Amino acid sequence: MPETTGAAGAASAADLWLVLGAGLDGRLISDHLSDAFDREFPGRWAQVRTTELLLGVHGGRPTLHDLTGREIATPKAAYARLSTPRVSVDREITLLRHLEAMGTVLLNPADALLTCLNKFWQLQQLAAAGLPVPDTLSYAEAPLAEVTRAALPEPCVVKAVRGQRGQRVFLAPDAALLRSIHGCLDQQTPYLFQHYVEHSHGRDLRVVVVAGRAVAAQIRSSGDGDFRSNLAQGGTAELCSGRHPDGEALAVRAAGVLGLGAAGVDLLFESDGGFSVCEVNANVSWRGHMTDVTPAIVAACRRHVDGT
Repeated sequence: MPETTGAAGAASAADLWLVLGAGLDGRLISDHLSDAFDREFPGRWAQVRTTELLLGVHGGRPTLHDLTGREIATPKAAYARLSTPRVSVDREITLLRHLEAMGTVLLNPADALLTCLNKFWQLQQLAAAGLPVPDTLSYAEAPLAEVTRAALPEPCVVKAVRGQRGQRVFLAPDAALLRSIHGCLDQQTPYLFQHYVEHSHGRDLRVVVVAGRAVAAQIRSSGDGDFRSNLAQGGTAELCSGRHPDGEALAVRAAGVLGLGAAGVDLLFESDGGFSVCEVNANVSWRGHMTDVTPAIVAACRRHVDGT
């Protein structure tokens, strides 16, 4: 697998980069993509880590360098994989903006990735576009103790605005519980308080969208009766592509509204037979049995490399 080692050579010669953020194990994605990239872009792609790059402005133009100070030519296109809890606006997002300023086309643009880092930012944009989302309350500077005395939905799903894999998410049966435990919550980031969609308890529809097309769908179900269906929390998944066309169409719209070329869209089952958008994940993962995802990613990267 091509990979920079601090030298400019391999990266400068590449038309496509797979950019890995700090905290990500390259093997988690290489099993899906490296062989496919080798076939599609032999000798023309490189795996580059965000820790290996220096950003610059020299002679009135943006530049990029490796850690030895040697200048690197940027690729035509890049697919960035970033660890959601660790992404920094001043670090990874700045790097991606720099690549864009130098002419690189990102499969997931920097602004779209930035929106997806905050679950409430997503809801703002999706709701403004008229897409169905659960009723939700959040806050800016209000003390959490005061927020829990507001007219919160009961019961409600409580989420930190930044998180992944079902972490920092719980179901509160009533506001009284929230008032009693608010001091135990990590308050470094705000929370959102979301209407509990009982009809979707313990299950959701995950749709993988690539380049404006639903390429995989699966129903995820809790393994122990928990309201969360995340596989990281012990859930199971059943492939169901084509079974819920309205849900897949909604997922495609959600990814488009947020400007993502590759996304995992989590939908809640509503009692009327429809769906609402729970959240959209820019750093989508997929398993080997989701056989259409990797070819779709490769094809999307090919179009960006070719400028079509």
